Amino acid sequence: MSKPKILQEGQSYTFRSYFEFPYETEDILAELGYSFSRARMTLPSSQRVPQRLPELRQQIEELLPLVTLSSETARREIMVAPVLSELARFCKCQMRLEYPLQVSSQLKGNLDYLLRNMNTNERGKNFLVVEAKNDDLSRGFTQLSAELIALAIAEEQDILYGAVTVGDTWRFGLLEQQPLHITQDITLYRVPDDLDILMQILIGIIE
Repeated sequence: MSKPKILQEGQSYTFRSYFEFPYETEDILAELGYSFSRARMTLPSSQRVPQRLPELRQQIEELLPLVTLSSETARREIMVAPVLSELARFCKCQMRLEYPLQVSSQLKGNLDYLLRNMNTNERGKNFLVVEAKNDDLSRGFTQLSAELIALAIAEEQDILYGAVTVGDTWRFGLLEQQPLHITQDITLYRVPDDLDILMQILIGIIE
């Protein structure tokens, strides 16, 4: 007996739909033609860090006791946006928020954060960040995977990095077109404790 399909022919799905699916990431990705694995990844890392990084860490540490991070808006404003804004400023890269993208009826919606370094080559280098809803990194990674697939198709990129975050925790992923595979990093990075390492990785990827 064949396994019932998750993605129904003729149905329309947004990136948010993939977060809401109650299925395993590997089962969903298999229907999109991708294999999936979890591993400890060796991520790109830069030796350069912004001079303003200590101030950013101090700002986050001073605000954390004063702000309740129970809402998505609070996490975005206090934890996510300041880190990515400093990354964009330091790397001189474009940052797009709620960037609309549609490659098919099954892959469409808005990308939370799209960072694009146009200095690397003709097409530029892209990096995706998804802010996971409901503090759910697992389902957030499924959404990130769908967005990585859509962006890789749209930009014709063979290798594409992304990350999913709930503000104080980050997890990275890698899409490879040869073969069609997505890897989830088993390492988690914490903010503010791992902010230096996190920023070095973010800079390493975008540059």
